[in-house]
Amino acid sequence: MAELLDIEPGSIVRTWVGWIRSSDREVYAAYLERTGMRDYRATPGNLGAFAMFTDEPDGRTRVTTVSFWTSVEAIEAFAGEDVTTAVFYPDDDRYLVARETTVRHHEVTAAEGAITPTLHL
Repeated sequence: MAELLDIEPGSIVRTWVGWIRSSDREVYAAYLERTGMRDYRATPGNLGAFAMFTDEPDGRTRVTTVSFWTSVEAIEAFAGEDVTTAVFYPDDDRYLVARETTVRHHEVTAAEGAITPTLHL
């Protein structure tokens, strides 16, 4: 069962995208859970995180990580001073066939009861 996230307006959504071989999907999902997902969730100020997998016609799978944060300072505790640079792990090269080296940040705003991510500068 999925856990509900307590996301408030003003929270920050951090997204990153990489690509793996589709045949590595299950093993990479387990690896990602042991590394990035665990580290996101262990950082004070993290409100939750998940990954999405999209199979593409070229035999690759797009991986998008989504994490929710209370503040830029909380993200700095995870990512370091330059919060726009993606964080990588020693075995990432084993799985990733392409990757974005930067991340995107979005500010959560409320609109008629819905949570809508917008670009966070």
